[in-house]
Amino acid sequence: MAEWWSIEVFHGEKLPASRWRDSYEDALTEAAVTNGAVYWEWHEHSYGVVFEVCFPEEEQWEAFRALPAVRTALDGVPDPVNGLLVYRGRGGGAGATKPRKPKPAPSAAALELDEAAEERRIDLREALPAGPEYTQRVRVTPGRHGAAAPAAWRD
Repeated sequence: MAEWWSIEVFHGEKLPASRWRDSYEDALTEAAVTNGAVYWEWHEHSYGVVFEVCFPEEEQWEAFRALPAVRTALDGVPDPVNGLLVYRGRGGGAGATKPRKPKPAPSAAALELDEAAEERRIDLREALPAGPEYTQRVRVTPGRHGAAAPAAWRD
């Protein structure tokens, strides 16, 4: 069964990965074809480049990987410490091999919310008893934030 392999090269501080591809693309492609690759692709991404190659047998990949031209190309990546990934499978933005399962809905989505009730306002002037004894004892003065507050409440 054919196996895909990927060589991912990231940009370096001084050299972009696209320059590395320009330098080694022909050598890597020729080495892959002469060692039995049935398909290959180059992809450019914002972080670097990916060379994907498909060999019918794993031994052909091993032979390709051991070639001096391939080893030289891998040694010449722009960032020799953190700039190279070599792995089995499609690389870069190839996507998942299986579709993702949907995540469960959050618990807040389980119940439908009631519509907001209208806010009830009570006018205290209408709720207080009317009479001369009440109006003489309590007088209204401006309170905090400009709201009216009875003087008796401030004491």
